[in-house]
Amino acid sequence: MRLLDKYILKKFLTAFFFAVVLLVSVICVIDFTEKNDDFLKHDLGAWQILSEYYVNLFPYFANLLSPITVFIAVVFVTAQLAERTEVVAMLASGISFKRFLLPYIMGSAILGILTMAMTGWLIPIANKTRVQFEKAYIKNPYRFSGRNVHIKIGPRDYAFMESYDNVNNVGYKFALETIDGQLLKRRITAEAITWDSTKRAWHLTPQLIRTFDGEKETLKTMPARDTVFNLYPKDFASTYRLAETLTLPELNRYINQKIARGSDDTQVYLSEKHERFAYPYAMFILTVIGVIMSARKSRAGVGGQIALGFVLAFVFIIFVILSRNLAAVGTLSPMLAAWVPSIVFTAVGAILYRVIPQ
Repeated sequence: MRLLDKYILKKFLTAFFFAVVLLVSVICVIDFTEKNDDFLKHDLGAWQILSEYYVNLFPYFANLLSPITVFIAVVFVTAQLAERTEVVAMLASGISFKRFLLPYIMGSAILGILTMAMTGWLIPIANKTRVQFEKAYIKNPYRFSGRNVHIKIGPRDYAFMESYDNVNNVGYKFALETIDGQLLKRRITAEAITWDSTKRAWHLTPQLIRTFDGEKETLKTMPARDTVFNLYPKDFASTYRLAETLTLPELNRYINQKIARGSDDTQVYLSEKHERFAYPYAMFILTVIGVIMSARKSRAGVGGQIALGFVLAFVFIIFVILSRNLAAVGTLSPMLAAWVPSIVFTAVGAILYRVIPQ
């Protein structure tokens, strides 16, 4: 690594972390003003608010804004170099534009690896505490409102509940069906099913068991009993920001469980998974675009180039939000939705590289 590479890399990383601290600090102050009434209502101390909430909120927002901050940092540093004619001097000395890009690419690679580590493990661990804090002190108490719930709990077994009370962990109008292919083999019905936390088992009220063998049907009654199957109260618990609290291995296991059960909200978790891999690449492509756009001295000056950088960075975020919503409603596959913003901006970067003189 040449001295020039170290010079640019240091300025790039310094500007990035400064932008992160500045933007996230402002957001945290705004967030505090919005939630201060909730903190006062629950009589929370300053240390508890800081240690349980804002210490864990900071890395979440730092990662969320990473495409914006990396773009702004690149534009700021490169525009300053161009304003002081340092870029012209570098290129005039025989350094090609591609070689000039190298320290920026190295910086985006460092930030990309850091982002992967944070989104895969560190941030989800921090989010567990933050989300629990929000549910306890900021959000309204959760009530399960689903009706006529069907859940696949085994290769051939399906559970049905007309309604579920997540406060008392009681399900009403319960049915357990065993289906072989397209044929119903057995159906167990009970008026209610209650979770016994001490036994870690379900207590069923008296049941009616119907067994089918071809056209033959057998009826049998059974008294109240305790039983265990692949169904738990957590399946009816709040999923508020759940995807954000799962480390990458936990997220993969949860997705596999969702797929096995045929859940209709699997798209949300698949989108979260693919976005964690797409973000580092997005930081790389935005770095390249930022250098291409700001390497020439502009009449608008550094301020004008930074303003343009803000605009393009927020356009990228809008693309991310739109594609995420399209994935949630099933219009786009989660993988494609996660990569669409990066694909679009890769095309933009290629066009700018060809059009803008270096």
